[in-house]
This record gives sequence, structure tokens and C-alpha cells, in this order.
Amino acid sequence: MKARFAVLAGCVALLAAAVPVFAHHSFAAEFDNAKTVNVTGKVVKLDWVNPHSHLYFDVTKPDGTVEHWTAEMFPPNGLYRAGWRPNMLKGGEEITIHGYLAKDGTDFMWAQSVDFADGRKFTLGGGPEAEAGGRK
Repeated sequence: MKARFAVLAGCVALLAAAVPVFAHHSFAAEFDNAKTVNVTGKVVKLDWVNPHSHLYFDVTKPDGTVEHWTAEMFPPNGLYRAGWRPNMLKGGEEITIHGYLAKDGTDFMWAQSVDFADGRKFTLGGGPEAEAGGRK
């Protein structure tokens, strides 16, 4: 009986230690609200998943090299409420993403809004500008 209790207590301790791994990060922990960016590229895909959706797009630089960018966005429910639909982005479609750069200096950003080539604009909110009421 004592052995079962010891094993159970050990399992509970391991699970409790793993809980911080699943903690949700804040905007300020990963992105720099002083580094706004406007990036134009071609859609690769949209991962419509929890806890955050991700938009993958390729940016062709003037020298012809291609950078593979990722924009983190709201979860699917938040995107849906903002007017997004899972099939609204087509592969190869050119878009401009406005947002905030990652603190680690990689080609990763938080998407604040997206402009489509046909003139549609979708604001995503969720960053510091959401409280200020618009895009910088």
C-alpha cells in the first residue's frame, strides 16, 4: 500500500512540475511593442489552431533571397470574431502584415492587422495598439 502511495505521489509531483511548461505567455514576454513592422509577402499557409493561429508567408528581398516569416495571431475563435475565415487566404496571395517584431530577432511577429491586395483590411487587435484604437 505504501509503495502505491509513493508511486502516486511521485507521479503527481512530476505532473505538478510540468504545469509551468503549459503556461500561456504574455505579449510583452515575446514581442517588442517598440518595434513595429510592415512586412509584405506571399501566403504559404494559415494554421487555424489553438492556442494561437500562425500565418506563414514568404518575403522576397531585393537581392532575390526569400525569408520565411511567421506571424502569430489570435486563436481561431478570436479570428472568427474579427471576420476571418479559415479559407480566406490563398497560397501565393500577396498580403501586407502590420505588427510587432519578436524580441529574439527572428523572422517572427505578432500580427496586428493584414492588408489584402484587393483592398480588404482586417484588424486583429491584441497588441498595445488595441487599447489605442488603431494601427500606427
